[in-house]
Amino acid sequence: MKGRAESGARTYDVVLFGATGFVGELTAAYLAEHAPAECRWALAGRNTAGLTALRERLTARWPHCADLPLVVADAADPGSLRELAESTRVVATTVGPYVWYGDGLVGACAEAGTDYLDLTGEAEFVDLTYVRHDARARETGARIVHACGFDSVPHDLGVYFTVQQLPKDVPIRVDGFVRAGAAFSGGTFASALTALGRGPEILRAARERRLYEPRLVGRRARAPLGGPRFSRETGTWALPLPTLDPQVVARSAAALDRYGPDFRYRHYASVKTLPMALGGATAAGVGVAAAQLPAVRSWLMDRYRAGEGPSAERRSRSWFSVRFVGEGGGRRVFTEVSGGDPGYDETAKMLAESALSLAFDPLPKTAGQVTTAVAMGDALIDRLRAAGIRFRVAHRG
Repeated sequence: MKGRAESGARTYDVVLFGATGFVGELTAAYLAEHAPAECRWALAGRNTAGLTALRERLTARWPHCADLPLVVADAADPGSLRELAESTRVVATTVGPYVWYGDGLVGACAEAGTDYLDLTGEAEFVDLTYVRHDARARETGARIVHACGFDSVPHDLGVYFTVQQLPKDVPIRVDGFVRAGAAFSGGTFASALTALGRGPEILRAARERRLYEPRLVGRRARAPLGGPRFSRETGTWALPLPTLDPQVVARSAAALDRYGPDFRYRHYASVKTLPMALGGATAAGVGVAAAQLPAVRSWLMDRYRAGEGPSAERRSRSWFSVRFVGEGGGRRVFTEVSGGDPGYDETAKMLAESALSLAFDPLPKTAGQVTTAVAMGDALIDRLRAAGIRFRVAHRG
């Protein structure tokens, strides 16, 4: 049985795979500016010319990047993925849609005992990798941590933070209300369309996961889909959000006793007016219908190509806020996680800090497919706070 890679036993501490993509380059820039001097990190991708050009752009701003190592690897080449995984302690990947391009790297990391992080919001991919690779990752000590960007760090760690403000060993109820003002990139659009067009496959993967996943005994952890409603707590209309985020929260709750004997989480989009709520619901329905038609899906993907994204000026005006209302043991608490551009600048920050946390922080002993709250918890909250993402208690009742 192989153990988790120790510092010094591998060539690198962190390798960023997909570094030349839109979010990949933002993540590389964040690491160039914030990775500690002792961090041995590298850029990885399938195109040497693209990696070299990226290194030159980084070096123009941060001269210490002149000798940054480049690792050539291709999601379609299992041998290169194996070599990549065996060379480093942590791999962070931005290469999606993950259901198409991600499984080989997860498998290579599980086999090598290498920690793995990604930005997926694809429930099908998360369930498939659990079935295929969780058991081996537990044997080798690899931590497989999906959804380390806006999906699902603010929600997972926000609920974790909220639960800590409530009494222990009591039933707990938390509702999350998401607001954001931001644009999206071609890669994000492709991932979203792919997921919307794979309804039967998503359901099949979820059913298969349930066959393998141990049942929770003596406790309950749920994330039911709530109904549309007006939220008096936030003064907004709340629309249920059937994203990956509530599933991640429920898995953290199942793994951590601190969430109490009976935990429930509901996840909403928060909009100010009823017309906006109705318009959002209609747009979502149209998007789901369009994604079922291959010709329409292909046309839309051609209009928003991967690798393209909003300008720095547009991102500077973007923001997000997730408000949580938690109840338990006769107490009520209002909390908030907020920051800047959610899909790109803050996502790059979350992915990079997650990778550095796995590489350098003293963390709970975990292995297999785990969430950010389970794997990193307080340590990652501390890192994100230091990096400018706000976790606050707005009110206690």
